[in-house]
Amino acid sequence: MRTLPLKIKLFGLYFSMVVAFVLSASLVRLLAQSSTKSNNQIDQVLEDAVNEKKVPGIVAIVFVADKVTYQGAAGMRDSTKNIPMTVDSIFRIASMTKAITSVAVMQLVESGRVKLDEPAWTYLPELSEVQVLERFDPTGKPILRTPRSIPTVRQLLTHTSGFVYEFFDEDLHRYTVSGAVPSFNDGGDGFLKAPLRFDPGSRWEYGIGIDWLGRLVEKVSGQSLEAYFRKHICQPLGMKDTFFDVPPEKQPRVVAIQHRQNDGSLVEPPQQPLKPARFFSGGAGLYSTAGDYLIFERMLLDGGKVGSKRLLKSETVEEMSRNQIGDLNLVDLRSSMPEVAKDPVRIQGLDKFGLGFAINTKPFEGGRSAGSLTWAGIYSTFFWIDPSRKTCAVLMLQILPFGDDITNTVVAQFERAVYANTAQTAVRSAN
Repeated sequence: MRTLPLKIKLFGLYFSMVVAFVLSASLVRLLAQSSTKSNNQIDQVLEDAVNEKKVPGIVAIVFVADKVTYQGAAGMRDSTKNIPMTVDSIFRIASMTKAITSVAVMQLVESGRVKLDEPAWTYLPELSEVQVLERFDPTGKPILRTPRSIPTVRQLLTHTSGFVYEFFDEDLHRYTVSGAVPSFNDGGDGFLKAPLRFDPGSRWEYGIGIDWLGRLVEKVSGQSLEAYFRKHICQPLGMKDTFFDVPPEKQPRVVAIQHRQNDGSLVEPPQQPLKPARFFSGGAGLYSTAGDYLIFERMLLDGGKVGSKRLLKSETVEEMSRNQIGDLNLVDLRSSMPEVAKDPVRIQGLDKFGLGFAINTKPFEGGRSAGSLTWAGIYSTFFWIDPSRKTCAVLMLQILPFGDDITNTVVAQFERAVYANTAQTAVRSAN
């Protein structure tokens, strides 16, 4: 079981789907406390999920208008050691890293050091030689060609650049297995040498573009991505538990990974010591807490600012929240690693993409409004921001594979409970 967690950590793709802000002093104290529950529908969802053995442990926080309306933890952080889940537990957030990298890029855009529609090779010269893997000939030889255009920064942000993940593309998987390019699983940054799979701007497909943007942030800022995040996002927002490398004194709070079996049961393999990151993955590398990530969401919900501190202009947040892919649409993905992401990976209700987030143009029944922003992480961490209803929420688990039916049911129940609880609160306030 030693190799699978390493693969998954590096895989760190999905959704999977990110964000920032500083809470008031009283709110910071609230988030630091143990679970403060209110006997509402959200409590019931979390408790039922644990009691019915659908999930081993879960953390959720909800923010509406100007306050935390719910925070709770249920179940176990580590089942083998019998350690209870707490609201300050640390999770591998995988692709929820992408939204934070996207905010970093937009800060550089605001400062005039980066332009969204410039060819990315302006900042990353190595991209000037990128090619498109078109097909394989009858002998199995890969056919590559020059792309009709070079990906722009905007296309890297929106997954329309032509870069894909080997785990979701059969031909790139075949190309990688042949040894033509290092795998994402190898642990370094060699996978960035992968070719494009289509001409930039011709379709949407989830991929490694945000990892390239992490490299762009480093090149333009002259800082490592870890240092940039710490100085320009995490410290200003008070995100004290968000890291590429979890400090030794905080590692006991890291949640164990559970694996869903075919019969629906869960198995927790022996946990391996955390290893230092070999490179700072802008697409998948962070650990964080539900409280820290909610801070990030709240910054975006508040138009890029917290109190007197502003990380982004409100116009920038509005631009990030708009459809940036035109008539293109998000598509379901085929997984070549069903033990990590269930095949197919469904992207239900999400049809457009902004600058760092998926967007639903139609409301979810009993849930978020049209125009909400979202993404997730491969280990089953989820968030959404609903600007029209001034709501943001984060739900964190550590279960593989991503997208299994049981976990999806819990996530859907949580979302419906969030809005049902908000509606009940509004009725009580009106009376």
